Amino acid sequence: MRPDGREQAGAIADELLVVRCQLGERDAFDALVRRWAGPVSGYARRVTGDADAAAELTQDIWLRVVRGIGRIEDTSRFRSWLFGVAHRAFADQLRRKYRAAMPLPAEDDIAEADDGEATFDGAAVERGLARLAPVEREILTLFYLEELAIDEVATALSIPTGTVKSRLYRARKQLRRALELHGDAQ
Repeated sequence: MRPDGREQAGAIADELLVVRCQLGERDAFDALVRRWAGPVSGYARRVTGDADAAAELTQDIWLRVVRGIGRIEDTSRFRSWLFGVAHRAFADQLRRKYRAAMPLPAEDDIAEADDGEATFDGAAVERGLARLAPVEREILTLFYLEELAIDEVATALSIPTGTVKSRLYRARKQLRRALELHGDAQ
């Protein structure tokens, strides 16, 4: 998918802001925070499913960004770098809380997606995401809600693109199943 003019202009603006941050301009970092605060806090809210945990995660993400922005070599990849930082902060938060991931259902237990497309409202999808294990919730959030391309998701999560595709496939099926089991299909 080719980025439109607005996306390209935004990416260039991000690159310039990152370079300015690396030169020590505080105003540039403030501008980056303003520009990315919504997507970062939205990601945190979706993957944690809890307002307090999301606020804590968001703070941790921005702290890591402040500490690591000087080490970005390819400033054109800021977006995937940012969500990679967010992913690692989320993984660390899970480890700190000793929260065990919900067991994944066996492939045989997952109903095959039918040819008829069911439709779901935004609130139903949010409820369905909250029912998923963190791995599935995160991959769907990055790809669909944060609109990262598959290669950007792979970079952010430090996994191969093939793994992104298989996780997306499994996560979609699990989300559909969760929505259908709870009567959220329309």
